[in-house]
Amino acid sequence: MTHTVLHIDASPRSVDSVSRVHSSAIVQSLAPSDVLRRDLATPLPFLDETWVTATFVAPEQRTATQAKALETSDALVREVQAADTIVIGTPLYNFSLPAVLKAWIDQIARAGVTFAYTENGPKGLLTDKKVIIVIASGGVPIGSEADFASPYLTFALGFLGITDVTILDAEAAASFAQAA
Repeated sequence: MTHTVLHIDASPRSVDSVSRVHSSAIVQSLAPSDVLRRDLATPLPFLDETWVTATFVAPEQRTATQAKALETSDALVREVQAADTIVIGTPLYNFSLPAVLKAWIDQIARAGVTFAYTENGPKGLLTDKKVIIVIASGGVPIGSEADFASPYLTFALGFLGITDVTILDAEAAASFAQAA
């Protein structure tokens, strides 16, 4: 049975990054058959008018400019759709997540692709996935009133249909990786 893990690093630090070390250890402990990597130190484009407009146009009717504007988003969505488990390593910056991780969420939150509007409200389309998030917080306790990243990530992923979300600080991540 194949098990695909999407490993996302949101830390801009390639050396001495606590979230990178611990998220990598968790990925290794899961012993996946395939690992997809997305390093957000290479920034993603922010949404612009062309991107937003393109998402409201059927793929076969998009202009070349609109199709180009969605290329990165399409690739990111394919990665998430292919993954059984998503491991995200991120620092906590100014009580929240880095802008690059928010840009990733913006790129994958696509009406009609990763969520749908129904008569009963929005419905997430990315189901049957597990997410493990490692947050290096620099001393801000995860889950405290100063941690705005954890509730945001839990809500945003849940909106997309991913409700099996585990959030770990560095210490808990080390224990998790050893226990797996």
